Amino acid sequence: MGSASKSGLSFEFFPPQSSAGVESLRGVRQRLAQFSPEFFSVTFGAGGSTRERTRDVVFEISDEGLAVAPHVSCIASTRENVKAMLNEYRAHGIRRLVALRGDLPSGMAQAGEFRYASELVAFVRAAFGDTFHIEVAAYPEYHPQSRSARDDLLNFKKKVDAGADSAITQYFFNADAYFHYRDECTAMGVEIPIVPGIMPIVRFHQLARFSDACGAEIPRWIRRKLESYADDAESIKSFGLDVVTRLCDRLLRNEAPGLHFYTMNQAGPTTTIWQRLGL
Repeated sequence: MGSASKSGLSFEFFPPQSSAGVESLRGVRQRLAQFSPEFFSVTFGAGGSTRERTRDVVFEISDEGLAVAPHVSCIASTRENVKAMLNEYRAHGIRRLVALRGDLPSGMAQAGEFRYASELVAFVRAAFGDTFHIEVAAYPEYHPQSRSARDDLLNFKKKVDAGADSAITQYFFNADAYFHYRDECTAMGVEIPIVPGIMPIVRFHQLARFSDACGAEIPRWIRRKLESYADDAESIKSFGLDVVTRLCDRLLRNEAPGLHFYTMNQAGPTTTIWQRLGL
């Protein structure tokens, strides 16, 4: 099987909404920490309560002595509140961020003072220098709202030129999309590592809903196969593990700089894939 240095591995969580969820996530984190990931990331919602929850989870992970990268979003953010939040993170010893544009919650008209992730990256660099390692998002199948593939690539380059250190991709199931995208970025003079985002396949309907919303393609053969299993959860899981493990192996064999798992706050599928890769 392919190989990734321990430094190329990372896991994403979302902030749980209940105390039971928080407790469960502690167990998940313990299981995944055994793989010595480079960092855990924690997603961020634009609503006030979500912000607090993100911060609480980030601080808890940091207090356990693990590296953590909070998501920071343009949505509903002002220069003042971003600066205040990052001062707090810096004081807590956090040295990595994931800077995103983020999605506008329905019913919200204003994006905030930053319209694009590149503006957010430039602001963080100007205000904090090299304090933070800044991750940004990349879209091998192109952002669903971009005008064209070319436009999306130029957008990505703007984030890199603004000071991004590395990138994490939207999840995908077609390795060729990633390789092609990486080649296009290299041709544009982009030299930062672009780490593939990996989504384990656990529940088909949830995955289909996510994928339609974010522009990630489920290849037809995979979709049809998953549909054919209907409510047979075991078959879906088993087939999903095979497909995603093969994808990871191919990416690592072709020099992907690591893997970033969208864990959905579960340890099982990611653990199985990682063990099957024999890393």
